[in-house]
Amino acid sequence: MKNAPPRSAAQRLLWTLAGWLSLALAALGIVLPVLPTTPLVLLAAFAFARGSPRLRAWLDGSKHFGPLIADWETTGAIPRRAKILACALMALVFLVSLVAQMPYWILAVQAVCMSGAAAFVLTRPDSTAGRGGSGH
Repeated sequence: MKNAPPRSAAQRLLWTLAGWLSLALAALGIVLPVLPTTPLVLLAAFAFARGSPRLRAWLDGSKHFGPLIADWETTGAIPRRAKILACALMALVFLVSLVAQMPYWILAVQAVCMSGAAAFVLTRPDSTAGRGGSGH
């Protein structure tokens, strides 16, 4: 993180805690398909960069997550497996909402938001980080 403004100890602590929370949720996402591991790891990297350069360096050096972070930061790339999983889970959530007979306005909001999110994810370049590694 270049030319970052100095942060108070309290700000660094909050950013570091946010990084740990994101990383903990990402770890849960490895076994719970409802939690998206990839965006949570990227969020942890973002937060650690602002709270703890040491933890950010540790995450960057990770065999599993380092390449994912590097691909995102250099080219905005997302692993194909993560794209497929994200879109499948959005479709599943929408289907569950239909089956649960949610009000039409909720379905409309979901459709618009998830369509936008899916379009964003699908238009990112494919990453090499998810091939043979953890990338959901």
